[in-house]
Amino acid sequence: MPYSRLRLILGDQLNENHSWFAKVDEETVYCLFETYSEATYTRHHIQKITGFFLAMRAFAARLRDLGHDVLYFTLDDTREAGWETITDAVDAVRQREGVTTFEYQYPDEWRLDQELIKYSEKAGGVVCDSEHFLSRRHDVADLFKGKDRYLMETFYREMRRRHDILMDANGEPATGQWNYDEDNRGRLPAELSIPAASTFERDAGEVVELLERHDIPTMGRMPGGRFTYPVTREECLEALKDFCGNRLVYFGTYQDAMTRRDPLLYHANLSFATNTKLLSPREVIDAAVRSWKQDPERITFNQVEGFVRQILGWREYMRGVYWAKMPEFATTNALEHRAALPGWYWTGDTKMNCLNHAINQSLDRAYAHHIQRLMITGNFALILGAHPDEVDAWYLGVYIDAIEWVEITNTRGMSQRADGGLIATKPYCSSANYINKMSDYCKDCHYNPKKHTGEKACPFNSLYWDFLDRHRERFEGNYRMAFMYKTWERKGAAQQAAILERAAWVKEHAEEL
Repeated sequence: MPYSRLRLILGDQLNENHSWFAKVDEETVYCLFETYSEATYTRHHIQKITGFFLAMRAFAARLRDLGHDVLYFTLDDTREAGWETITDAVDAVRQREGVTTFEYQYPDEWRLDQELIKYSEKAGGVVCDSEHFLSRRHDVADLFKGKDRYLMETFYREMRRRHDILMDANGEPATGQWNYDEDNRGRLPAELSIPAASTFERDAGEVVELLERHDIPTMGRMPGGRFTYPVTREECLEALKDFCGNRLVYFGTYQDAMTRRDPLLYHANLSFATNTKLLSPREVIDAAVRSWKQDPERITFNQVEGFVRQILGWREYMRGVYWAKMPEFATTNALEHRAALPGWYWTGDTKMNCLNHAINQSLDRAYAHHIQRLMITGNFALILGAHPDEVDAWYLGVYIDAIEWVEITNTRGMSQRADGGLIATKPYCSSANYINKMSDYCKDCHYNPKKHTGEKACPFNSLYWDFLDRHRERFEGNYRMAFMYKTWERKGAAQQAAILERAAWVKEHAEEL
């Protein structure tokens, strides 16, 4: 029987619980495409492309098992046919199959949204919701209409109320306190054991050969050619269960801690699973809340609230900012930073232990937790004065969970403050003191975290003060920065000059650090 309806499934729309799949329709065919444009719009980590292709293939197989008709086109197929983009492929298959109706779900990236809107104007496409997020595209814009600053805490509280999560019968926060961030900044004790996370190892050789065959440029590494992330819904549910049972117990307390001992610590590492929609944010939140309720003596409230805030608050908030401010957000550079990002961001070859570890972990695993991203790699790029375009490209490429809606708002906004302060009340910058406090990175480092000048002085120190000095007019009046400017003044002219001289040397020799 010929098909009358073609439904497009993008690589980050792998939600088998979507209403599309509630019943089998013999006149509907579902299509998934591996295309050159999606593999090359940025230089992706080898594990990122591998993960998406493996998850897409597994999802196609799952839909077939459920009785749906699926057409799946590998990169070999689309390249041979000359289909460079998603809409090239859709158009060709529609004509080949004689399909009259085209349907798709709202994409989460601006560029794909625009591509599909343009195509739909010609093809008469019908769009529907992805049925994944807990907020609507326009909720953040509506909530902060007319405001110069978007406060995540305001949005977070609204979402808690709207979805009745961690609330009491009177519509108030369950414990009388909204936010336990102050209890979520612990340094990891040396004696605390870190549980091993479940992995889902498989040979990725076929996909690697496919990418090589089509000269797809990649970054990063895949040790042993083995891929370890979950790519099926069953595996993702197992990973969620593992987190709730073994790591949620200390997630909140040590979510900001960093160590060379373990890459994951107590983090969930479920962002690839949720960003591909194999898991929904609601079921992830519900699983964590359920674990806390079942064992509140073991899992204290600050652990679960900290986790819920990341999903219900920060993740949804970042998506809302994205849709409120794109496409202008992608080119904003409020600090007018222009420096090149050092080449060792792509190799990890630096004498700074913190950056060496965080970057090499990112290159080996396509993963780093949020403080490694914000206060190590992002912090250094900020105080160096790196161009946000270069920082964006690196973050969008290197992490397996990096889809633009969540990457660019965190990177260009929170991390690099290129948005002029829309998202954060202060720039997220620090000297080596913070890194030494929150990690074991500074131990045995080539550089001394306590020195500000001299050959062995940690580059973070002079760059930090240089950043504050060169942006003094912008930040001196910020109430959260006032103490640091007073500290800078107390150093005196001679010490300031020496620090700025060291910073100038560091910036000139950034590739050698």
